[in-house]
Amino acid sequence: MGKKLPPDQLELYKRIDEILFYKWDPIGVSDSDWARDEYQSYLPRVFAYAMESDSPEPIAKYLGVTSTENMGLSAAPEHDMNIAKIIFEVKEGLGL
Repeated sequence: MGKKLPPDQLELYKRIDEILFYKWDPIGVSDSDWARDEYQSYLPRVFAYAMESDSPEPIAKYLGVTSTENMGLSAAPEHDMNIAKIIFEVKEGLGL
């Protein structure tokens, strides 16, 4: 991240990081501390989609493309949408 975020946005950023690692976790590494930063390279884009979008669809689409094209995994659109909805619930809960 290149700029300092306001506290509410920083909280969302941190929560998205947790959600990606513990809930999305397409390669199943969340039970290992050594892999804690595994999905952090995707975090800025997911955060941007969360801030810019009025719906979870762009986040779900990005997660799907990331897991299939970047990681070579099978598509899991329902899981990706569930994760995107969780992110949106957190965003709304923070009043963003």
